[in-house]
Amino acid sequence: MPQPSLPHHRLIAWHLAAELVRLVHQIHLADAEDRREARRAAKSCARNVAEGAGRRSRADKARVYAIARGECGECVASIELAGATGGCKPADVARVTELGSRLSGMLYRLS
Repeated sequence: MPQPSLPHHRLIAWHLAAELVRLVHQIHLADAEDRREARRAAKSCARNVAEGAGRRSRADKARVYAIARGECGECVASIELAGATGGCKPADVARVTELGSRLSGMLYRLS
């Protein structure tokens, strides 16, 4: 069966966003609100990357990629806040921050 090929499949940013979703789901977050917000923001980031890739106009793409960048920042901030309150491991905060920084830089260049 052939691999699906949609516009977002060609973007490195999409693959990083999907990796962020997987990483956030693997991390143990003690607080339910931090867990819910981090997961929601990571998924929203990935969805917006996919949406932006499918848009046709440059301005529309830029708008949606900027939203994805904001969601990426919210995801990272949720993990950082969990770490600040002892709700997750410092190593997990570092992993999410590093990946989120890479993704945010890419999204900045796309927007």
